Amino acid sequence: MNEERELKPFLKEVAEDLVARLGGDLQDAAIVFNNKRPVAYLQHYLAQEIGKPFWSPSFFTIQEFFALSSERKVADSFTQFFILHQKYNEIALQDGEAAIEPAKFYPIARVILSDFAQIDNDLVNAEKIFEQLEEFATVDYQFDYLSEEQQEFLKGFWSSYSEGKHKKQQEQFIKMWQRMPKLYKAYHQGLKEKGLTTMGQIYRQLAEGKAELPEFIAPFLKSKLAFVGFNALSKAEAVIFKRWQDQQHTLFYFDTDAYYLKDSIQEAGLFLRRNFETTGLINVLNNNRELIRANQKVINVYKTQGQVAQAKILNTALQKDYPLLKESDHAGKIALILADESLLMPVLQTIPTHYQIDGVQFPININVTMGYPLVASSIFGLADLWLSVQAQLIQGEKETVYHREVEAFLSHPLTGINEKLRSKIQQKLLAEQLAEVPLARLQSQKGLLAMFFTKIENGTAATNTLQKIFKKVFEQQLADKSLRQTEADLFIAAIKELNRLHDALADYLPKLTTSKELSFVLSLIQKAVQGISVPLTGEPLQGIQVMGLLESRSLDFEHIYILGVNEGLLPQTSVSPSFIPDSIRRAYGLPVLENQDAISAYMFYRLLQRAKQVSMVYNAQADDTNTGEPTRFLKQLEYESGYTFNYLEHKQRISIEKKQPIVIPKDEKVMAVLNRYLNGEIGLSASALTTYINCPLQFFYRYIAKIEEPKEISENLEANYIGSMLHFVLETFYQDLRSTDINITRERIAEYRKKVPELALRAFSQVMFENENYQVLHNGMQKVVLAIVEEYANLILDYDENEAPFEILSLEQKDQVSFGFKLNGADKKIMLHGIIDRIDRKNGVTRIVDYKTGSDILRYSNLEDVFDTNGNKQNKALVQTLFYTYVFEQANGHQLVEPNLYSIRNMRKEGTFFIEGRDKVKLSGAYLETVKDEFVGFMQAKLAELFDQQVPFVRSENEAAFAFSPYLTLCGL
Repeated sequence: MNEERELKPFLKEVAEDLVARLGGDLQDAAIVFNNKRPVAYLQHYLAQEIGKPFWSPSFFTIQEFFALSSERKVADSFTQFFILHQKYNEIALQDGEAAIEPAKFYPIARVILSDFAQIDNDLVNAEKIFEQLEEFATVDYQFDYLSEEQQEFLKGFWSSYSEGKHKKQQEQFIKMWQRMPKLYKAYHQGLKEKGLTTMGQIYRQLAEGKAELPEFIAPFLKSKLAFVGFNALSKAEAVIFKRWQDQQHTLFYFDTDAYYLKDSIQEAGLFLRRNFETTGLINVLNNNRELIRANQKVINVYKTQGQVAQAKILNTALQKDYPLLKESDHAGKIALILADESLLMPVLQTIPTHYQIDGVQFPININVTMGYPLVASSIFGLADLWLSVQAQLIQGEKETVYHREVEAFLSHPLTGINEKLRSKIQQKLLAEQLAEVPLARLQSQKGLLAMFFTKIENGTAATNTLQKIFKKVFEQQLADKSLRQTEADLFIAAIKELNRLHDALADYLPKLTTSKELSFVLSLIQKAVQGISVPLTGEPLQGIQVMGLLESRSLDFEHIYILGVNEGLLPQTSVSPSFIPDSIRRAYGLPVLENQDAISAYMFYRLLQRAKQVSMVYNAQADDTNTGEPTRFLKQLEYESGYTFNYLEHKQRISIEKKQPIVIPKDEKVMAVLNRYLNGEIGLSASALTTYINCPLQFFYRYIAKIEEPKEISENLEANYIGSMLHFVLETFYQDLRSTDINITRERIAEYRKKVPELALRAFSQVMFENENYQVLHNGMQKVVLAIVEEYANLILDYDENEAPFEILSLEQKDQVSFGFKLNGADKKIMLHGIIDRIDRKNGVTRIVDYKTGSDILRYSNLEDVFDTNGNKQNKALVQTLFYTYVFEQANGHQLVEPNLYSIRNMRKEGTFFIEGRDKVKLSGAYLETVKDEFVGFMQAKLAELFDQQVPFVRSENEAAFAFSPYLTLCGL
């Protein structure tokens, strides 16, 4: 243990043995792996061993090799589903039941197909496993060939179903089981009639000696069939392998370690022990080797907080490994093993493109063959957008599409919409406030835009259309020379997959036209594209290798990093859904959860056998999907191996910069704008004054810097639109009455109220489209808004009926007046201007009426609090209404004018007068005049502050001031 042993990679051992055994017959051999990843490595080691040009043996994956035994093509997943659905419905109709629609059958079908595949792979008698089990007693005579222990499993399963609430479930389950033998036979017969088969059937036929092409191995019998790196075998594989071994056709290269092979408690050796002791397979290599314990190791275990944080440790951890990439032979140097494959994108985003040694930069090559997923690309974004559009059109049964989908299409990087056309369409949508865009408008543009927004009419049209969209974008990208290799591969893979689905739909369900059927087709398309991934271009023998745990089989690396070593991920605690319960699976020897654990354990331990340096990373942040605990394999290894473990907590360095308060000094440019107010070029409005009181910094952005909110399509119609519509309705209502007589009576109001719905429609068109005669086909939300406007208008008219008679003196009157104040001892003047909603007179008293639809209240504490920028007792409505009152009085020579606030939410209970302080003093009569004088004083002081060059614009300390502010981020919040 003290002297480190140099351990050969497993595939190098295989290469040396193959050359020694087969020599000149190597070219005639067939070498079979679980996956394709080891091929390049074995070729590399064979070349090293032979040392000269040679004829390569044939390489296969196990499925590719077994498929040679069949004349028939393996059916794709869509064809398998449609044939199963067709046969199920035929059986259901024979049983006097209604056919089941494909959308409802799909989730069931996936489980059935998985069960059928397992039944075939493990050579289970389909008829026996699905026989009816109505009572416990039947187990004894129907399954007398089962062992006593197996029968107990079955009894235990049925005893879990009581005569109560589970009785119906038991009956349905039994009914399903009764149908399964017929379905199994009909399904495979249906495939055969189409010249198709399944991988499971190929396995079964080969194991049972019924292969269509039994001589498929003949070309390789001059040499040998070499099976490399296998572990868990299905029963079919075990039977086939044993037969060929008995016929002396095979060489088996199992990668083993006595550490887990000779210890029956070690789950990692479960299947290898079964292969040797039960099946009787012979390992060419020595089963007594001690690899894990051959050398002492230091295992670095990184604890991170968060899923993505696991990838971030690579920033620093890999630094010491980069020099390995300079060596001429990179094969087997560095590997990143992703036990959680969702970490692929964070890992790729973390590893730099170059590293530096002694001031010299070297490129970092990354090879990823686990596949770059389509869902991580902009291509999926385009497909997902199209599916969303079609779902809207189908489910809503409409001829319009939501404007955000149109905007997403226009701005998508793959659509190729030029800036001029994009801007033109966006401006048109904005001008017309088209929250729902008619399809006809979009289709008139032709090209990709028209194709994208054409409603599909049937299932095959759906797959056809998306294929055409992909092809159009693909060709466009080629023409622009902007297409990258990965995107090209993804486009081709997606088009092929859609073509398979299209053919399956055309053969089996060509007439899917209802909204439910088309929604199902869209879901199939989504599932089809979601599962696509393509290898990233790279060199398997160079640079850093990135792979999933399954892909690491048979491969060895000097430095390995295993990410996602969390309990629940390694091993996984979830199993594929099945109609075959766990107890029945055990009775028939089908895979169960412990098998999954054993496979994961083997892959985990095998990685350690020849590695020189090992680092493991887990996410300690517990959530709904993660326990926050490291895998039990890690604890087990720490207890048994004698390795040294370094536990390191990786903490993200979080730089929290204390935000400096934003201070805008009144420099020359700012004062130039403020002086325009003092020179009378610009008037100060009530809104500008209340904005300054609310927050000086927001005043700067809005009135000095002139930063405006970008115009948007108002899909939900914010409160300010409702307020504008209400003002239009009331102005028009009283303008019409006033045009014949300024005296407003209760009877006149009551008579003319029938016009309110029409006025609301005109108000909507005026506010949204600046044309009161614009004809709009209102959607559901817009109708709700119209109803609200009508309700608000009627609430005010109810109040006015009770107040009538009164005279309407003016509506929307514009007034302005010069206002003086002192600035650092000097007299200054500013022009105040306002637009007053309504001026009326009742019982000889002139009233200013201001309509409010928001949360404005009539109560306030005192004027000092109202003008306090940093306080939380401001009252914007009070300041505005007193402002209008002052401007009107000064401009028109009136006195004793009353400010009235028509606050929709409060006027029924509290009237229209403002109420001050705890004593609830109404703002009217002599007291009102006192308050008016105080108001002028506070306004003068606030204006002196506004125009004082030494007082900068700063943010209010009152957080409520930013509740609905468009300048939230600009103010540093």
